[in-house]
Formats: sequence, structure tokens, C-alpha cells
Amino acid sequence: MSEQSAIDSAVKRLAMALDALDAAVERRTDGDRNEDTLAAQVQTLGLDRSRLAAALDGETARSRKLEATNREVAERLDTAIASIQSVLAEEN
Repeated sequence: MSEQSAIDSAVKRLAMALDALDAAVERRTDGDRNEDTLAAQVQTLGLDRSRLAAALDGETARSRKLEATNREVAERLDTAIASIQSVLAEEN
């Protein structure tokens, strides 16, 4: 092999190695970009989860309050019905 062909061969190998290195850097950059995107999505999901948990807590408290009010109204209706039945029974 002549000296020129050895140099040409080395230049070709170097060019191929540089191309492979460029491809690896691009893959790594894409991977880092994907990691950043995933991290942002996880953070957004965490915020959404916190917001939804707070909303659920609020709705649970509201539901309990409505249940208590419903029981109170039912007791008052039962008392009113009993009073009306008592009055009607006395008239008979």
C-alpha cells in the first residue's frame, strides 16, 4: 500500500468515525431532550394530581355537609309528618 493510499484510507476511517460520533451526539441530544420533555410532563401531572386531590377533598367535604343537611331535613320531615298524623288522629 502506498503512502497516499494509506493516508486516504486513514482519512476515510476518520471521516466515518466522525460521522458515527455526530450520530451518537445527535442521539444523546435527542435523548436529553426527551428526558426534559418527560420531566416537564411528570411535573405537570404532579401539579394536576395536587389540584385534583384538593378539588376532591373540597367535594368530599361538600358531600358530607349535604348528607348532614339531608339527614336534618329528613328528621324535620319525620317530625312534621308525626305531628300531622297526631293532629289527624285526634280529630278522628
